[in-house]
Amino acid sequence: MDQQEIIIGIDLGTTFSLVAYADERGAHIIRDEQGDGRVPSVIGVTPEAPGRPPRVTLGWEARNHAVENPRTTVYSVKRLIGRGPEDIRKDLPFLAYAVVPGPRDTVQVEIAGRHYSPEEISSVILRGLRERAERHLGRPVHKAVITVPAYFDDAQRQATRDAGAAAGLEVLRIVNEPTAAALAYGLGVREQISLGSPDRPTALPQVTPGHFALPMQQCPANVSIEADATSAGHTVAVFDLGGGTFDVSVLRIEHGVFQVLSTAGDTHLGGDDFDRTIITLVQREVHEQFGLSIDSPTTRQALRSLAESIKTRLSAAREAQLELDLGHGRTYRRTITRDEFEELSANLVDRTLTLCDQALRDAGLAPDQLERMILVGGSTRMPCVRRRVGEHFGIEPYTAINPDEVVALGAAIQAAILGGAHPDMLLLDVTPLSLGIETMGGAMGKLIMRNTTIPCRETEMFTTFMDGQTAIKLNVLQGERELAADCRSLGEFYLRDIPPMPAGIPKIEVEFLIDANGILNVSAREQRSGRQASIQIVPNHGLTRAEVERMAKESIQFARSDIDAHRRIDLLNQVEFDLNKTRQMLERFGAQLEPTERARIEQEMTALYALAGRTEDLDELYQALTAFGHSTLRLAELGIRAALVQGAKEQPE
Repeated sequence: MDQQEIIIGIDLGTTFSLVAYADERGAHIIRDEQGDGRVPSVIGVTPEAPGRPPRVTLGWEARNHAVENPRTTVYSVKRLIGRGPEDIRKDLPFLAYAVVPGPRDTVQVEIAGRHYSPEEISSVILRGLRERAERHLGRPVHKAVITVPAYFDDAQRQATRDAGAAAGLEVLRIVNEPTAAALAYGLGVREQISLGSPDRPTALPQVTPGHFALPMQQCPANVSIEADATSAGHTVAVFDLGGGTFDVSVLRIEHGVFQVLSTAGDTHLGGDDFDRTIITLVQREVHEQFGLSIDSPTTRQALRSLAESIKTRLSAAREAQLELDLGHGRTYRRTITRDEFEELSANLVDRTLTLCDQALRDAGLAPDQLERMILVGGSTRMPCVRRRVGEHFGIEPYTAINPDEVVALGAAIQAAILGGAHPDMLLLDVTPLSLGIETMGGAMGKLIMRNTTIPCRETEMFTTFMDGQTAIKLNVLQGERELAADCRSLGEFYLRDIPPMPAGIPKIEVEFLIDANGILNVSAREQRSGRQASIQIVPNHGLTRAEVERMAKESIQFARSDIDAHRRIDLLNQVEFDLNKTRQMLERFGAQLEPTERARIEQEMTALYALAGRTEDLDELYQALTAFGHSTLRLAELGIRAALVQGAKEQPE
């Protein structure tokens, strides 16, 4: 192995995390002595004693002692990162450790009186992965590509980058997990699947040319790998159901370009939620049979481990036995069948399929236009998920690469591309929600529409509404509705010290720039004076699932009324602007008009003002505004002529 710096790829997961790298032989998961590439995303903290700091354990050691140390063992921290107290309220009954409000509407984990941010806990996991890579490679590692759910917003992406920095890593790129998975499948891999495999398709078309091939030992024994540089383009969907999050992305892969056509997801839907259906069932039945409430921190940890074990067993068997010793001679016994579990969790699978349908609609595709539905994430091992996805789309789900490892392999390949190993490859991702600013009257002025390919840059010109205005507040919004009140504010900043000018004269260019990591930067510049201001949007916490659903559903439900409301705001703003300007022009040039013409204009001003205050007919208001503009043309010409004369006088001789 040469000594060129290796960039590692990291899948920072809710339940398990993995680290991988790529070299000239392909992409490789870095495994432990037992051959397992997974590191449980669990840390244990032994409170500090006099004269020594807290002891922190990571991975299997922390996971195996979770029941003994329920309050000092932290798991599923990915569901907390970039979140606020209200966002995680429904998670609290299932967490054995204490979560408390933090600064700036964030949350923190409290252990023995000390507070830890989710970024700090995530950095422990990332540091452990970095050290595993360093031991394997025999050299220091400083750079990484880290994957996140496609529906992570700016706050969650920023928090992930912060965690990487705290772990001593320069995070070169944040990559969406489904995109990474497609990258792992797509680099010149052709796989011939042996007939008779119970859960794999019998063929896979070529996806895209490339120079990487997955090492044989990382694939099932009946799968062969070879590269083909003559592949055609393909449309695929990546169904990524992990421990805590769900994403689906629709991609077009052609000639080395991975273009995400659309994405949808839920950052609060994953294997944890399937486990909770079993936990809730057990808690309810124990209470009904014995009158006991089993809800202590120790019980929460035990039930969580038990539910995960039952879920896993039901993926291989039709039923699983459950027994709980409740003390004092009381024992809860239960047989849970696969059919019963699937009935309990049917609504969770329904939610994933609804999001898949949304992603297809956004991509402008019908289900029969998909060539592959790739399953990613450990939770896709559940038979009900594979069966229902296949039935819903009429496609046999594709699962040739280990679903736990495929995202990390894709991250490693992207890392190698960034290192120059494959310069002809290009990754084109999308932003999941529309972005814009609040305009006069409370409207949402969208600059970047949802599912726009990133990186991207959009600009739009704005101006002032009042004479002599020297500052503008810019409220950056995220959402699909037409009014600012129905969208989410990501941040505010001010453009100050604008030279005082008449309303409408300043030219303010607002630029939205989303980089390859999905991080948003907003800037504003007044072109005449050169004054400028900018902000990198770092909201305190991310979108709740309810907010995402509300934004998407209400954008359709209220589309007509939203458009009318936005149009009304625009028309009323224009009426006020035109009346103010006309009033100013009459004061300056009214004497040059015939008395009857001036009186007519004043009467029309009064009539237009009254109409704007009473009518609900927007077409009537638009027609009246247009007619008013025509009737004041003579007055406007006088103003233009005076401006030209004044400009000529100011020219140097």
